[in-house]
Amino acid sequence: MRRLIIEMGQGVDLHGRDYTKAAGRAIDDALRHSSLHIVKTLKLPPDDVQIKVTLGVQQPTVVETEGLKAKFPFGKVTITAVSGGMDLIHDDGDTQVVASAAIEVFLPEQSGWRLRESGR
Repeated sequence: MRRLIIEMGQGVDLHGRDYTKAAGRAIDDALRHSSLHIVKTLKLPPDDVQIKVTLGVQQPTVVETEGLKAKFPFGKVTITAVSGGMDLIHDDGDTQVVASAAIEVFLPEQSGWRLRESGR
């Protein structure tokens, strides 16, 4: 498999201290930064595309990773939550949760095509 893309995103839950919500927003942010038509152009079976998601939050064990897989329309998705992100604790006890996401997309080795030089 060859990694085709790495995309980053950030998400915040402002008042609920919900790490899964913040992580989901980080995934959404990363997905909005890219649109890979090459994946559709290659007409690969959906499970031939592997997607690896790494989420950084202060409490990784409480992130419901299985439910977050539904955010991806295709591919074999694995999601791992690790220690990272940030909690902003306010004087009144309210906490804002900041999550980060890294999304990596892997495709099988391809042959028989190449990129052209511009202008040709």
